[in-house]
Parts: sequence; C-alpha cells; structure tokens
Amino acid sequence: MADLHPPSLDDAHKRLFDEGLRIRYEVAGKPYVDRSLSSASPFSKPMQELVTEACWGSVRARPGLDRKQRSLLNIGMLCALNRDAELAVHVRGGVNNGLTEIEVREALLQVAIYVGIPAGLGDFTLLRKCYGRYRRKRLNPASEAGTTSILTLLFLGG
Repeated sequence: MADLHPPSLDDAHKRLFDEGLRIRYEVAGKPYVDRSLSSASPFSKPMQELVTEACWGSVRARPGLDRKQRSLLNIGMLCALNRDAELAVHVRGGVNNGLTEIEVREALLQVAIYVGIPAGLGDFTLLRKCYGRYRRKRLNPASEAGTTSILTLLFLGG
C-alpha cells in the first residue's frame, strides 16, 4: 500500500502563505506588500507571516463575502479602532476591489453613527487632508498625470 499521509504542517502553512501573498498583492499592491515584508525585522517577521497566512490566505480566501464586501467591513472596523495607517491601506485595497468614493464616504458616516461622531470626524479629517494632497497634485499634473479619483491618487501612494 502506498505511503499516504497528510501534508506536513509546514506545507499547510506554505500553501496558506502563498495564497495569502497572492491575494495581498492583488488587493494592497505589490510595492506596499513587498515593503512590508522586506522591512520586517527578525522580531516583526513572524507578524508579517501571520498577517499574510491567516488574514489573507485563510480568511480573505474564504467564500461567502466578495472582496468589496470584506473591504467595507475592514474600513468600518479600522475606523472604529482609530487605525489611520491601516485605514489608508485598506481604503486603497477597497478601491482596488471596486469601492467608490461614495461607498467609502457612506461607510464613514455609518461608523460615525454607530461608533461615535469623534471617530467619524477623525476619519473625515484624514480624507480631507488627503483631498488637500490631491488638489496640490492636481495643480502639478506632472506628478500624477491622468489620475482623477481622490481615493485612487491618495491611497495608492500619492
């Protein structure tokens, strides 16, 4: 009889990591993900591996919610937790997943009602600052030729 045994734990982790990396690249963008992974220290590398494997390779790969729905959920939770740096990354991912500026705005309004006006105001302040950056770039079209979406420009590293 053939030697049949389940794949090793290392193989399972590798498959989840590889799938997570593929999805993470598609949503957050290869430059951002590569920077996150390459800048990880020996101390923080396990966290980057966990994020890629568990968040992206396990949960994000599940059926039941599409990427756009998952992005809206993440945006709402990150607003509620006041995690501006991660919010910017996930708004960028949401745009990559098809979210519109109106959908992002409506998510922020929903957060303001259910989490609190201060959280909502903070999130709108973040987007207002980003809008100022967008306007400055529009005055200098050579810096971002052809980009018209505020969210696309600002959250794609603008």
